[in-house]
Amino acid sequence: MSLLVTGSIATDHLMTFPGRFADSLVVDQLDKIALSFLVEDLQVRRGGCAANICFGLGNLGLRPVLVGAVGEDFADYRAWLERHHVDCDSVLVSRTRHTARFVCTNDATMAQIASFYAGAMSEARDIELAPIVDRVGGATYVLVGPNDPEGMLRHTQECRKRGYPFIADPSQQLAFGDGEMVRELIDGAAILFSNEYESALIQQKTGWSAAQVLARVGTQVVTLGAQGVRVERAGEEPIVVPAVPEVAKVEPTGVGDAFRAGFLAALEWGLSLERAAQLGCLLAVHVVELVGTQEYELHREAFVTRFAEAYGAEAAAEVAAHVRTPHP
Repeated sequence: MSLLVTGSIATDHLMTFPGRFADSLVVDQLDKIALSFLVEDLQVRRGGCAANICFGLGNLGLRPVLVGAVGEDFADYRAWLERHHVDCDSVLVSRTRHTARFVCTNDATMAQIASFYAGAMSEARDIELAPIVDRVGGATYVLVGPNDPEGMLRHTQECRKRGYPFIADPSQQLAFGDGEMVRELIDGAAILFSNEYESALIQQKTGWSAAQVLARVGTQVVTLGAQGVRVERAGEEPIVVPAVPEVAKVEPTGVGDAFRAGFLAALEWGLSLERAAQLGCLLAVHVVELVGTQEYELHREAFVTRFAEAYGAEAAAEVAAHVRTPHP
């Protein structure tokens, strides 16, 4: 059985603006906005939500299956992911489009302005899950992450039809989807991932209350930024886990993806939802402390020690029994 992670695979172009975007915004002129920000730094990094999640899972010792569409320029990126224990055999390669691009500028307050070029990602709608599941011998979960909207709908519908447990993670695509699409993407999910704003947007677009959303999914996981994460199940008290204090806050892109990788790794190991949330928070902090979504290295001893400092020795011992990293 394997974790299938569907979603975007992209190259990130990350820039830093030393001021505040808010200082350049005139509220009553936003319909005429025409702004340019002089940035002081440019980093080109590997990214895409599905690839980021797979990278995190691979670094914890699992072998996730990456499912998405890329361009012929993916060769170097493929080699990188495969070196980090990611199964890339089910990635579709477009003959006509480039791999997707994410272009993002962060200001001094960590506010972001970003654009995303879909490119080859639009061909994700051509991917059928059944041959992939057959190849790897079954699916523990299929995560349906932000991707080509038609591809997301196809994957979700196929999961329902074939009985594959699926995880709804619509993320950035919530802004573009209407109520019908959002309802289709989350109804029946084993797990629903969102941040606090996205959770409110889901309710607004679906017309469902918080309780009604929770009644349609097995578990709802809401990330709360610096406040940590809240895990909810119908009829149970919420589990609230504090964030791990960062050594330095450098760049937030990919933090949510790393959280998802840690959370899913813990579930794959049979650990509790609380441990899953804790592991997700610990992996997430490794991303915010660096520029780039796949630049961190995990050293097992330091990783477990930091887990113990954040959540206690008993919790760390449970995780230490499973976690495998490239470095001892």
